[in-house]
Amino acid sequence: MTEYKATDKHLIDRFQRFTFALFTLHHSWNRLATDAMKRHGLKGAYALYLVTIADEDEAMTAARLAELCQRDKADVSRAIAVFQEKGILEKYGSNRYRMPLRLTEEGKKLADEIRGQVVDVLENAGAGLSEEMRENMYQSLSLIAENMKKI
Repeated sequence: MTEYKATDKHLIDRFQRFTFALFTLHHSWNRLATDAMKRHGLKGAYALYLVTIADEDEAMTAARLAELCQRDKADVSRAIAVFQEKGILEKYGSNRYRMPLRLTEEGKKLADEIRGQVVDVLENAGAGLSEEMRENMYQSLSLIAENMKKI
């Protein structure tokens, strides 16, 4: 293990800036998603599931959804059950985890509504960023995420 030295203070400062920014983004996104989904009697965390299902091809399964959203299978299964109860997803048979997920017409409308809200949030949140800055940010975050997985 690396020993901490006073000369490493800039690294600790960088860690704090990064962590505080991530926490703020996460908290703000959860608040916005909760507000948007509450009107439909759904959890805010389900917004990501809904948009991901809508944007994938016919081969989207619960297993793939859990993988893409990096959520556990139990949470995804609960969300799917709620979506089916509310008429957002078509119901399917006993082999639920491997069956393709298909939005109903109501589900497609809701997904489009949530997509519109996501676009509004991203446009407002990214105000002042050039395309180059935005691309660099996403490349940097992706690289950091991949490196963190390896640690």
